[in-house]
Amino acid sequence: MDKLSFTTEIQKSKFICYLINLESIDNIDIYLNKIKKDYNGANHYCYAYIYENKKKCSDDGEPSGTAGMPILNVLENNNLSNILCVVIRYFGGIKLGAGGLVRAYTQSVTNTLEHAELVEIKKGQLIEISFPYNLDKKINYLLKGFNILEKKYEENIKYKLKLSNNDLKILTDNNISYEILEKDIYV
Repeated sequence: MDKLSFTTEIQKSKFICYLINLESIDNIDIYLNKIKKDYNGANHYCYAYIYENKKKCSDDGEPSGTAGMPILNVLENNNLSNILCVVIRYFGGIKLGAGGLVRAYTQSVTNTLEHAELVEIKKGQLIEISFPYNLDKKINYLLKGFNILEKKYEENIKYKLKLSNNDLKILTDNNISYEILEKDIYV
């Protein structure tokens, strides 16, 4: 799980914002439960996510529309997808009012995004290539800069890696055959 957190303090309330890269919508409850366990005792765990064409937000007990929707708005305004944003709030004793809460949650997410390294996520394939040992240097040169997930040295060398659909052209242009292990994944 790729994640980033940043803490913002506003009028004695502490807002801890997490940005989590989503590889699947199925993991959201796991992330939320882990954060609730890690920050047991916080007053609110507000969140928003965008995954492909699905969006959801939660105020988690804050007045309606003052937390989840501002979080979602920041994600949308930055054209983000495949992301879960959770803001944990520890109440500091000073009521912020509806407008103050909207500004506080917006500022928390914005501050965190300023510290984030955003990457473009592309659709691709999980593939395996198998090649003789005498092509080792050529293959390694062609795949320089790509993350090879697994290497096996058997009768032939086998590499398992994720490539975007555009990057698969490198293999086809060089007559290197590959087997698709998983289609339409994010790389």
